[in-house]
Amino acid sequence: MKIVLLGPPGAGKGTIAKALMQMDGSVQISTGDILRAEIAEGSDLGQQVEAAMAAGNLVTDELIMDIMEKRLLDEDCKRGYLLDGFPRTIPQAEALKRLLAKLGEKLDCALELDIPRDVIFDRLTTRRTCTNCGEIYNVKSKPPRVEGVCDVCGNAIMQRDDETEEAIENRLRVYNEQTAPLVEFYRKDGLLVSVPTSDLEPVLAAIKERLGN
Repeated sequence: MKIVLLGPPGAGKGTIAKALMQMDGSVQISTGDILRAEIAEGSDLGQQVEAAMAAGNLVTDELIMDIMEKRLLDEDCKRGYLLDGFPRTIPQAEALKRLLAKLGEKLDCALELDIPRDVIFDRLTTRRTCTNCGEIYNVKSKPPRVEGVCDVCGNAIMQRDDETEEAIENRLRVYNEQTAPLVEFYRKDGLLVSVPTSDLEPVLAAIKERLGN
């Protein structure tokens, strides 16, 4: 399957992506992961990204698209891919559409997790992350056995800087301004599948219905 994952921070896109990957071997593609991999590899693209970031500049859409084209040509993408965090804007969505046409491919759908604002705040402000292994906890629904200590590696867990109420407010504002318009973009293209929850079964049922399974 070839899917764009849409939804605000805290909507549960990562959890859903893991479940969808198990359905048919599709790979999850995050632009952040790709950028870091290119920099670590020291590729020409990676050096351009690193130079832009070092100068305090945003990575241009043109450079992002070059990186995405390279990634989508990798062997593992032949089984399908789940685009997480990309596209972020209408120009990027239009560029992706042109790229897929060039590659002779098309999206199956754009999956929107339409999660209420209060749920997002509750999820993110109660989330804690291990400073060493990255294991994620929730002080309400999944607390560690020992407060403040990771069950997996024994290191400290903490609230991320971008998961305070002020930071979440800003992330949601940016999402609503830049990324939320993609919902209407994909609706007009007849690709939108909107699910008002991140509960696994309803989401998988909606995807299977869309794919005719």
